[in-house]
Amino acid sequence: MTTSSNVENIKLEDTNMKVSEIDQEEATVGSAQYNLEGDGVIKTDDVFGVVHEGGPNYRNVGWIGTSILMMKAQIGLGVLAIPSVLHTLGLVPGILCLLAISAIITYGDYVVGTFKRNHPDVYGIDDVGRMLFGGRIGRESVAIMFWLFMTCVAGSGLLSISIGLNAITAHGTCTAVFVAVATVVTFCLASIQTLGKISWLGWVGMTSIVSALLTLAIAVGVQDRPAAAPQTGPWDKDLVIFGNPSFTDAIAAISTLVLSFAGTPGFFPILSEMREPRLYNRSMLSCQAGITFIYTFIGVLVYCFCGEYVSSPALGSAGGLLKKVCYGLALPALFVTAMLYTHLPAKYLMVRFLRGSEHLSSNTPKHYIVWFSSVGACVLFSYIVASAIPVFGGLVGLIGALFGTFLCIQLMGGMWLYDNWMYRGTDKSFKYRALLVWNIVMIILGTFLMIAGTYGSVVGIKDSYNAGGGTSAWTCADNSK
Repeated sequence: MTTSSNVENIKLEDTNMKVSEIDQEEATVGSAQYNLEGDGVIKTDDVFGVVHEGGPNYRNVGWIGTSILMMKAQIGLGVLAIPSVLHTLGLVPGILCLLAISAIITYGDYVVGTFKRNHPDVYGIDDVGRMLFGGRIGRESVAIMFWLFMTCVAGSGLLSISIGLNAITAHGTCTAVFVAVATVVTFCLASIQTLGKISWLGWVGMTSIVSALLTLAIAVGVQDRPAAAPQTGPWDKDLVIFGNPSFTDAIAAISTLVLSFAGTPGFFPILSEMREPRLYNRSMLSCQAGITFIYTFIGVLVYCFCGEYVSSPALGSAGGLLKKVCYGLALPALFVTAMLYTHLPAKYLMVRFLRGSEHLSSNTPKHYIVWFSSVGACVLFSYIVASAIPVFGGLVGLIGALFGTFLCIQLMGGMWLYDNWMYRGTDKSFKYRALLVWNIVMIILGTFLMIAGTYGSVVGIKDSYNAGGGTSAWTCADNSK
């Protein structure tokens, strides 16, 4: 076994490394062990087992690629609803709530890295459920929530794609057709096997959504008035500095903020495919800092220009030609979001079905059958969600409340307690006591947000259906207006 200093000299990304280049028989990096056989390297990982040189390499994402994948997991949908959240809560309370949610989720993301380091065999958040809640029942319960969360977010992505296609084509065909087209394209993109091969799509997605948001901010800044405002005569933005929303509206808005940062359940599988897991905190903090800045800057800018006439999704606020331009720029990012939130639950299913067998990391017929079947099952369910609940704001809030809070807040508090509860009688330090209280508070706070937010979101969706001209399931109506 090489020493840690020798390991640093090994260029791990070169899978064609020769035995003569290393003076030892094996090296260990993170949770992966690299055994030399013949003139090649066979990688043994705590999650993926033996990774053959000719098979898919599931440990090949650099720290920058990891950060971009994390950012794309976060920024996909929530940013499009943040200006509306600021109008509901008021500008000042909205910003404070955004920063508070960001801080809470960032701490939870830090716990993910710590927990993975302590338990390298953990691949997905279902493994956490098994450890925290005692065996199979806990594992399957958390697994179902994770799978539903990811596929429902993908469903929101498919819905937002249909809104974009409607906007670009001026409702060129039935909305149900656009949802189906989005589903087929997402299946093709999500079928790419490893995150290392799709990390470049994260760059495409980030460039796409940031370009669209900057274009939107400039457009609403130079226009006389947003698209939803009266187009003739005087008009008032009615900017709300301190809002006075009803309980259901306020809690639904906060649930939307939770979803805006709720990429955390996907961080476990992304971390599992990192080339150097020790750099996780660097990737995570870069992601959270960038996301918080973008959310705050774009959200405040768009809301201050549009006021009460801000659209949800926000890209519709520009109106006319600029609305088409904004959606055209954002469309690649929306596809990448749907792709990523389909790929991760599909990868989870594949690992569950094939873990411990040679088929997990080998190019066998069984490997491909399980993989494509997993992708197909995930994207089909997302299609049903997008078609059955075609109310963007309500769907985003419902997903954030029902699944996002538990998977991003309560569970992270539970993970810290799992690793540190044993020291409650011996560690009398202020740091330990403060963290103990904080993680218990996280569980209580998350539980409140989950129950109250789900209620508020359901009420909002119901009101949307009951309103005149409300959107119906499997509709052909234009959902971009």
